[in-house]
Amino acid sequence: MPRLGLGRRLAPYLLGLPAWAYLAVFFVIPLVAVLAVALETGNPDQGYTLTWHWSQLTSTISEYHVQFIRSFEYGAISTLIALVVSYPVAYWIAFYGGRHKSSMLLLVLLPFFVSFVIRTLTWNFILADSGFVLGTLKRWHLLSQSYHVLSTPTAVIAGLTYNALPFMVLPLYVALEQIDRRVVRAAHDLYAGQTMAFARVVVPLSAGGIFAGFLLVFVTNVGDYVNAAILGGPGTTMIGNIIQTSYLQNLDYPTASALSAWLLFSLLVAIALYARVFGTRQIQEYT
Repeated sequence: MPRLGLGRRLAPYLLGLPAWAYLAVFFVIPLVAVLAVALETGNPDQGYTLTWHWSQLTSTISEYHVQFIRSFEYGAISTLIALVVSYPVAYWIAFYGGRHKSSMLLLVLLPFFVSFVIRTLTWNFILADSGFVLGTLKRWHLLSQSYHVLSTPTAVIAGLTYNALPFMVLPLYVALEQIDRRVVRAAHDLYAGQTMAFARVVVPLSAGGIFAGFLLVFVTNVGDYVNAAILGGPGTTMIGNIIQTSYLQNLDYPTASALSAWLLFSLLVAIALYARVFGTRQIQEYT
């Protein structure tokens, strides 16, 4: 009997052991490795050695704090825009899609079967000064000849928003689809209009999907570097571009690792705040 009681107490931990092992192998160990590289000193020619110089972490964030703040700014703005654009789409599919819901979701996802880089390059051609959009508007004298979009924050944020739409639409759709329609009808029976029922019933019940989508898109966009590299310019560099350049071009592994550690730590803090405020159970349900 004592053994049986001990087995029951250990059962939850044993069942969770594979998940903890997976987390340790693919998250904790790589994180420790990144931090170890961030504490190295040296150069690409002679190599790097672990010297435990913690000043590397403070010096990198001091040098690149502008790009760091810009990444979070672009990530937040693009996430809010994606939410505003995606919510009506997900709402219409969930409530009015009928038997065509799967087809509508396929149409939403269809452009994203194409490579991420190719989609971003396409936007580069679309937003070019002489492209078929701006070029046509300039020929019709609706825009000045000096007007341009590429290499501006607008182009980068637009690219981030477009490429993140599925990550926002799908959690929202799942949350809206699970709403009991009888609750909405009950709100109408209690003399709530369409706007009141939407604001007081639908939106609160879809809060889990809203913040799950917000979390997915925000984390993805803050660490992005492709949109800034293709659609942006020197004044729109994000922290992901600095990490890529430091690691692949300059071979400055400690700087790249230090910036990666700062970025990961900041995102973990953001995720922890989401879990604290909105509850991990709701977030995990829609991710």
